[in-house]
Amino acid sequence: MWGRRRGAGPGGGAEELRARRREREAALRKARREQQLVSKRLLREDEAERGQDGAERAVLDPVLQGEVSELLRGVQRGSEDRRGWLRRLRRALQSKETQQEFVRLDGAVRTLVGLFTCSLPDVQLEAARCLHELSHSSDAAVAEACVPVTSYLLTYLSGHSVELMELCLYTLGNLVVESEVVRKKLLPQGIIPVLASCIQSPHEAVLEGLGYVLSQLLQAKEAPAEIIPLVLDSVLPQHMLRLVCSGLKCGTGAAVEFAWCLHYIVCSHTANVELMSLGAVPALTSLLCDIASEISPSDSEGLELLICPVLRCLGNLLAEETGREAQPQDERLLVALFIIMHCYLQQHPFLIPESLWLLNNLTADEPFFCSALLSMDLLPALLQLLPHSQTVSTLVLTVLCNIAEKGPAYCQQLHQQAALPLLLHVLVVPDPEVVGQCLELLHLLFLHWPQVAADFVKQGGHQTLEQHQSTPELQERVRVLLEMALQPLGAPAFSSSSTALSTFSQLT
Repeated sequence: MWGRRRGAGPGGGAEELRARRREREAALRKARREQQLVSKRLLREDEAERGQDGAERAVLDPVLQGEVSELLRGVQRGSEDRRGWLRRLRRALQSKETQQEFVRLDGAVRTLVGLFTCSLPDVQLEAARCLHELSHSSDAAVAEACVPVTSYLLTYLSGHSVELMELCLYTLGNLVVESEVVRKKLLPQGIIPVLASCIQSPHEAVLEGLGYVLSQLLQAKEAPAEIIPLVLDSVLPQHMLRLVCSGLKCGTGAAVEFAWCLHYIVCSHTANVELMSLGAVPALTSLLCDIASEISPSDSEGLELLICPVLRCLGNLLAEETGREAQPQDERLLVALFIIMHCYLQQHPFLIPESLWLLNNLTADEPFFCSALLSMDLLPALLQLLPHSQTVSTLVLTVLCNIAEKGPAYCQQLHQQAALPLLLHVLVVPDPEVVGQCLELLHLLFLHWPQVAADFVKQGGHQTLEQHQSTPELQERVRVLLEMALQPLGAPAFSSSSTALSTFSQLT
């Protein structure tokens, strides 16, 4: 009976559900890319600055080897126009082929590092932009050629130029994505303590860049063993949580980045006790409630980027054994989830399974939220989601199973609020997974409130059930349900609830 267990992702349990979850997460990553939340990012000057020179407006085509060498010589000559040469080099480095050609030239990267560390602010900034272009390369060899600059990138994070700090952060973030060699170099150089010292910066641009670097580090394969312990030993977690929860007041950019950071930490299963001790569950609960009070169907764009990782963090924390003790008994959280689903159903439907999965974890073991959902008349809104999609239907049915499992009083309320007619419609869908979850719900209803079985037969449900007798993965459960449905009301076979529940559970 996977359906009523807490899980580490929407719809977790069976192998096919994990595959579908991976597909949903791929869709979510696509949505993040469309919002410029990509694995590598570029900070480029705006078009107005580019327009100063008509010849430099467009990204250059790959240049020939001789031309790359000429650009390097122009940069090395030390003439008064060095900044102009650097600007032309930066434009050329927007080409993948030019990047690869440049790092092969003897002394090329060393020259850029020298100019990056010089005492002329304009030259330094333009050299930093060239290095930033190189960091955006998808070629690991280019990233590794930039290793000599990493210690200087960290050094300038303690400077006073916000623009330079931002460039350094995004360059670091780009480099750590591509190369384990770079990450292995940065850890002993003290990247985590440096980031910890930056996280109290008053500048939103710096904080957002810092969150980007940290989110890239926390996704590395070696993160659970090598990076997360260093993060936990620093002040970063408490400040990350603070910045996530202040996102509505101080801008969502940094809050989004740090929410994903928390998500990656939680998913590592190495730090949940520490996050619990910081009050992560009540803090994220309050944040969701605050967000729900701010949004409306006509004015909600942008907040979905923050809502998604917050839902995941909270849901993953509650999925842990330690999370059950911290589970909030706050009816406002239910209201917030339904507001979020209502506001984003059309524009950003990926948030619906995320919200339902959290609702599943809230209702899986705790009668409080099952009772609140019914008493606050939220069941009709939940039932309206049933025809939305296969994933959503399965999750809605899972939440309904959580409620029905609580016993006769809950099943009676489900029956009184007209769940049965909708379940009859669900039974005709061609998806065995959705139908299977519907069968589990019907079994609980029949078991705990036999009147449902009698009404099911009156409405022809047994005939619909018979259509699934030829489906291999459903046929045995269909047989059991038909026997239950066609029993005379009050027959002795209905009285042994625990035996019937055990038998049906083995079939699922």
